Amino acid sequence: MPLAITSTPRVSFLISTYNRKTVLLDMLARIAQCGLADSDYEIIVVDNASPDGTADAIAAKFPQAQLIRLDRNLGPTTKNIALSRAQGRYVVFLDDDSYPLPGSIQRMIEHFEADPKLGAAVFTVTLPDGSQESSAYPNVFIGCGTGFRRCAVEAAGGLPEDFLMQAEEYVLSLRLLDARWKVEHFSDLHVRHLKTPGARRPGRVTRLDVRNNLTLALQMLPPQWALTMAVDWTTRYRLIARSKGHRLHFVLGMIQGIWRGLKLWKRRPIDDWTFQAFSHFDEIELRLASAAAQHNLQRVVFIDYGKNIYAYWRAAQKLGLTVVAIADRNLAGPLRFYRGIPILTDQQARQQHYDAAILANFSPAHARTRVESWSPMDIRPAIDLQSEQYTPAQAQNNPAPAIHAAWG
Repeated sequence: MPLAITSTPRVSFLISTYNRKTVLLDMLARIAQCGLADSDYEIIVVDNASPDGTADAIAAKFPQAQLIRLDRNLGPTTKNIALSRAQGRYVVFLDDDSYPLPGSIQRMIEHFEADPKLGAAVFTVTLPDGSQESSAYPNVFIGCGTGFRRCAVEAAGGLPEDFLMQAEEYVLSLRLLDARWKVEHFSDLHVRHLKTPGARRPGRVTRLDVRNNLTLALQMLPPQWALTMAVDWTTRYRLIARSKGHRLHFVLGMIQGIWRGLKLWKRRPIDDWTFQAFSHFDEIELRLASAAAQHNLQRVVFIDYGKNIYAYWRAAQKLGLTVVAIADRNLAGPLRFYRGIPILTDQQARQQHYDAAILANFSPAHARTRVESWSPMDIRPAIDLQSEQYTPAQAQNNPAPAIHAAWG
């Protein structure tokens, strides 16, 4: 059904840009093909002082877009400035090189109208090579393609402006979940992300990844989990930094993250329900228990050293399973361990004695392709816990999956 034409736009597209004039102009033209009437949406672009003439080009070619010119680069969180100007009931976060496919925005509106507790509708993001992109956690949105109920994101305070970039989506997602809004991924909403090389400096990205994730863990997670997750995430980022030659950036991020995280007056921890909805700790344990019973598992290999690896390690410990290795294509190396478990290449891991390989990653975009790439190389089962079933009696003790079921 076509949308009724109103004097106030139904949807506001919010974009923060820096120095990507050509790709941004193409993306703005594609938004016009989203399927909505011209009067039913608005575009608000924040230009972070691009030196390539981006702002002037937008003003000349897209005069209908609202243009906000900044005098310095304040990063992706300047979407907050666009948010303050938005009139739509729903706002859509896009990168300056991502765009929704025709029909997706209409379907997004229908999802919001069907569920009054839906706060964020996360799009399925496809990259130029056909692969998909998503957050490491199912109920964390991705900034290049997510629609929000504007009243929800405004009440949650928008993006954390002191983060600049990296992990800012986690903060807003946790705030939304803590206010009992749903953050869900939908397979019928589609965004193309061109992943254009830009002005991001790799060393700075490493530093901000470490700094912001440490800050997030120490300031937002419940007291019983804050230190555990801070150490766990930091250990993984240390290996990532080593693989990229960014050791100094890692150290700087550590120092800055601890300093920021220990500002106790800024601590606003989420409650235990929200932590479960975010981490899926109990759900992963239930699904691993179901897989262990079905396949008579005693010894397993974990596929991938993902960001939520602790949930899988914790579940294996509680179930009495032996994890003989972690197979990771990027972080394997001599004398690399996670809690005493060797991190090996796929080939090395397949040579171990085990009953099944467990995908230790709940990222919606990652699971299927990783399991499919593993399975032809080994007759032992490769198990994606997202596809494992557990009994209704078990599910009654864990309400989070029933509430946040759209991702898998």
